[in-house]
Amino acid sequence: MDREADVTVSESDRLHSQLSRFEDMFPGYRMEMVEGAIVMSPLKPHHNATIWELWSALKPQLQGEWGFLSDVAIPFDGDNEFCPDLAVIPKAEADKNLGAYPPDLIELAIEVVSPSTVHNDYEVKDRAYARHGIPNYLIFDPYKAQCTTLWNPGPDGYRGRDVIPYGGTVVVESGIGKLSLDTSVLPVDPSAVS
Repeated sequence: MDREADVTVSESDRLHSQLSRFEDMFPGYRMEMVEGAIVMSPLKPHHNATIWELWSALKPQLQGEWGFLSDVAIPFDGDNEFCPDLAVIPKAEADKNLGAYPPDLIELAIEVVSPSTVHNDYEVKDRAYARHGIPNYLIFDPYKAQCTTLWNPGPDGYRGRDVIPYGGTVVVESGIGKLSLDTSVLPVDPSAVS
């Protein structure tokens, strides 16, 4: 990994412990620090089902040297501590079972959109993930029944972007291999516009 982490592990632990206090006070909500504000997102069944389907599809495709994080703190800077729905990092790092990890470990970040996270998932995290050199970012949106794939990170966001409607296969050419995800098995919110 040649990307630099802006936050040290000890700073990560300190930031994560701040969010942990809130998580204990509000069960059923996911907590993140986004642009200096603590953001609480209620968890819904479609959200978790999407993460589970993606994890299950990716696991057999990745070599044994890759591991997963889900909803684990990734401090980016003093104002942003994200908890990606799913992130692929080296297995040796994931096996450490830490409460927080530096963003330079992430090879693939995945977010599943909730009504309260639309701006953060599509805009804030697009810029932050790209600035930190995360090679691929996927946004699965059960409210629009689509996946947005982002690649070629730059200082202002990702330079490559495709939007793929649910129903087909999303193919990601990445440094960790060619990954295929069948979106026909992903849940779609009943309010989704066809």
